[in-house]
Amino acid sequence: MAAMLRSTLIRNFSPHLRILEGKYVQLQFSHLGRSKFTSTQRLNQESVTAGGTSNIEHDNSTREHPMPVLDLSFNSAKEAYRSKTTPELLRALFVFNMCSIPFLVNNNKIILKWSRKVLGKKLFCNIMKATFYGHFVAGEDQITIRPVVNNNRKFGVKSILDYSVEEDLSAKEAKEAELKSCAPPDLEPLSAQGPSDESPDALRFQAHEEFLDRREGVVSARTYFYEDEAKCDENLQTFKDCIDAVAGAVSDGSGFIAIKMTALGRPQFLLELSEVITSWRNFFEKFARDKTKFSEEDFKTTLNDFGVQVTRDDRKRWFALLDVTCDGEVDLLDWDNLLDMNTQMGRHLVVPNVKTGELQPLVASLQVEEEEQLNQMLSRLNEIAEYAIKKNVRVMVDAEQTYFQPAISRLTIEMMRKFNKEKSVIFNTYQCYLKKAFTSVTHDLELSKREDFYFGAKIVRGAYMEQERERAATIGYEDPIQPTFNSTTHSYHSVMEEIMTQINHRPKGRIAVMVASHNEDTVRFCVEKMKDNSIGPQDRLICYGQLFGMCDHISFPLGQAEYSVYKYVPYGPVEEVLPYLSRRAMENRGVLKKVKKEKRLLWQELRRRLKSGELRYNPMKISA
Repeated sequence: MAAMLRSTLIRNFSPHLRILEGKYVQLQFSHLGRSKFTSTQRLNQESVTAGGTSNIEHDNSTREHPMPVLDLSFNSAKEAYRSKTTPELLRALFVFNMCSIPFLVNNNKIILKWSRKVLGKKLFCNIMKATFYGHFVAGEDQITIRPVVNNNRKFGVKSILDYSVEEDLSAKEAKEAELKSCAPPDLEPLSAQGPSDESPDALRFQAHEEFLDRREGVVSARTYFYEDEAKCDENLQTFKDCIDAVAGAVSDGSGFIAIKMTALGRPQFLLELSEVITSWRNFFEKFARDKTKFSEEDFKTTLNDFGVQVTRDDRKRWFALLDVTCDGEVDLLDWDNLLDMNTQMGRHLVVPNVKTGELQPLVASLQVEEEEQLNQMLSRLNEIAEYAIKKNVRVMVDAEQTYFQPAISRLTIEMMRKFNKEKSVIFNTYQCYLKKAFTSVTHDLELSKREDFYFGAKIVRGAYMEQERERAATIGYEDPIQPTFNSTTHSYHSVMEEIMTQINHRPKGRIAVMVASHNEDTVRFCVEKMKDNSIGPQDRLICYGQLFGMCDHISFPLGQAEYSVYKYVPYGPVEEVLPYLSRRAMENRGVLKKVKKEKRLLWQELRRRLKSGELRYNPMKISA
């Protein structure tokens, strides 16, 4: 009765778990080539932390570090721009001023298109390199970016490399691609405005005509559209090339790349797996009610309430399967582990229909061709992880829309289980504008502790707020986003407090986290909480991240105060990164208050250099 989708995932991706003397034993992943996640080379016995530095584990309670002096007002223009030449300051000021003109930003795509035609390729590219491209993009290839990467590193800022070539699809092309990839061939996309017998929660994980172009309302995140399996293989090679670029620029294991799962397979699979996971967890809540776990008696009572007809022996066998820790109670970690059982257990992956009382599968089964495509998607994830380990590079899996995210997070955790055995190689991303962010983080932290793997996380606010709100309101399911900016801030801070508490309760290096934020208050909060929790910058347990060309007044003072800091560094040919540049212009328009401060600090540093006779200042000749 289990859906073939679950069977495929379980057979090809998830570990078999069993209990041995009350402890988890993780066995080999099964099938697909022989193993979907094959065994990896032996890693160092030392733990590698968020900053990439090796550290021998020791007792957290004895840590004492003098905290470096850092101006937490982030008003020091001199420290912010020590890595910049005067022409680079003038360029930044010009770019930020242009990003503050609504007409230019709103019509940037048309202006760029006509400029290319009028100026010709060579002159257009030269002008872009002297302005927007030069400010937001590090270079065209792995060779030309090295001076930028090395200069930033000299001043305490490391790099996350991203090949930022994006296809500039029209809205029509994007919708056609999404329709092809998110709905089975025999089904038409739904209209969110049309009548439907299904509940809004079920409709959430289906394609809708109004939202086929996932770029709408999103300026700070890249969107991949599925074309075919060959394009996914091309994206795989691009990610591997990024790993090579990181390995060529950084040799100490501190390098990162970022990937998106929607680049590696049909989004339909992520939709269907997300529906499975969400339905399964909602089913748990029905048994647990207002509690965090339930007993066998609770289980019996709820089945009776549902009107589910099941024999006493079958009920006991079902509960025994759920009670992974054999303690007579089932919590969410036990419950989720039923999805990890092999296909022989698949027949138990059903839920009762509340109206009929009959057991039914969670999702429809996959066709043979679709199952093979799913296998290929998982194989690509495996190949990226193994290649990254071989090159001593770490992988951040970016978050995406909430109708994909349960599957993305689940698959990322499966990668952690396999590859984060001796250091944090795989990092999951948690979006704190989601109402369930804190629950998700605490759940995964506890899972990493129970199953003894290293926990890696990137903590962000989120990039899809407007789109998520509109989609939820149109289709009719609960808005997954926090109601206000301040509530998102509270969520972010709560998540970081819990993470730092857990850091001090575990051996050093078991948790590695990136605070990916342009928000000064959040960065300031995290720096102060590090001090409160006796977590020093040199521990390299918590690092910070911002985009290249933005928030230098945060990144470089942190880096020069010995905190672990990264810039998300894009590269690629000028004409092929125009969609990326367009999004950066739109994003800067949306944060005018921050841009206003950066412009003020740029003017302040230019005046200082003029008065002190340092207009020809060369950071390459200065010791950091």
